[in-house]
Amino acid sequence: MTKSELIAKLAARNPNLYVRDVETIVDTIIEEMSAALERGDRIELRGFGAFSVKHRAPRKGRNPRTGETVQVPAKRTPAFKTGKALRERLNGADNA
Repeated sequence: MTKSELIAKLAARNPNLYVRDVETIVDTIIEEMSAALERGDRIELRGFGAFSVKHRAPRKGRNPRTGETVQVPAKRTPAFKTGKALRERLNGADNA
């Protein structure tokens, strides 16, 4: 699902809101989530999952073209862990 598809579905489910208002709401949520992750905060959406930031230590890597050893700097990467309700919904109660 793309962002524009999400906006269209939310607008269809809420006919009392203008599409531009739904777009503003979605943009605001995404911006606030991005800002929280940038600060290193954890975001938990009950029943859906949790977003967090993982820290990767610097390491030695290898250039696949030349075989030369290169230093890969430390970095922060986003991580997502599904919530129990979403995991059960995806796998069904029978598969658990």
